[in-house]
Amino acid sequence: MQKSQRNLTRFAWLSVAVAIFTIALKTVAYFLTGSVGLLSDALESIVNLVGALMALAMLTIAARPADKEHSFGHNKAEYFSSGTEGALILIAAASIIYTAVNRIIHPQPLEKIGIGLIVSVAASLANLAVALILKRAGEKHNSISLTSNAKHLMTDVWTSGGVLVGVGAVALTDIQLLDPLVAIGVALNIVWSGIGIVRRSIAGLMDTALSTADQNSIQTVFDTYNLSGAEFHALRTRLAGPVKFISMHVLVPGDWSVERGHELVSKVEADIHKKISGSFVFTHLEPIGTPVSHDQEIFSEIDTN
Repeated sequence: MQKSQRNLTRFAWLSVAVAIFTIALKTVAYFLTGSVGLLSDALESIVNLVGALMALAMLTIAARPADKEHSFGHNKAEYFSSGTEGALILIAAASIIYTAVNRIIHPQPLEKIGIGLIVSVAASLANLAVALILKRAGEKHNSISLTSNAKHLMTDVWTSGGVLVGVGAVALTDIQLLDPLVAIGVALNIVWSGIGIVRRSIAGLMDTALSTADQNSIQTVFDTYNLSGAEFHALRTRLAGPVKFISMHVLVPGDWSVERGHELVSKVEADIHKKISGSFVFTHLEPIGTPVSHDQEIFSEIDTN
């Protein structure tokens, strides 16, 4: 798993490279046209670069093996990356709105619109290609850093599309006000994306349970072994970056030998691993006939202290 996480840094390097490339292109587009909409695009690309660098740093930390101080590994480092990126998105949105309002108060005509649009389209296509690559890698490896970065880049693509529409509308109508108005719309879209990323990061740091789909997969494993006389309860799950932690209590008949009980829980753990990749499964074996084994409240106190 650690080797797989180390390999994820190559995607972060790709994101860094495309961010630098798009910043250069969009800055050129802004200076050619004077469009505040294109300037807003360039500012968001700076956020993309900072986010990509943060993702690179946190993916590097997350790949470190468990140690004495972090016995469960460093996987949660990825949430700092996505949370920081979300916060930077909000800051960029505020800057865009400020610049757009200033342009409304002090309007300026756009210049060389055609060349500016061509440059901006090239930058958008680069972002789109990398966003699709990061999205695929993030989903495959359950990496919130890569999926957040991909989502941000896709937002940038849609944002660029809106800006292009605004600049194009100015070219067709000669209504200069359309450019800053579109920029404000872009900023509001960025705000929505930033809030979503921050909320997801906070949820991860708060040890959110696994998805309903994953929990249903676990239940199917339970159903398979219920016929053998075993029972399951006190299921607890949490997500830490790409790693999924699952713990449960397995109740078996009191006349079973330790070896038979151990054989059962080994099969249960193996089946859950097959259904949910990147999971750590912890089981606690208990006899069904012991009353305390069925006391959920007691188990809850034991597991959380």
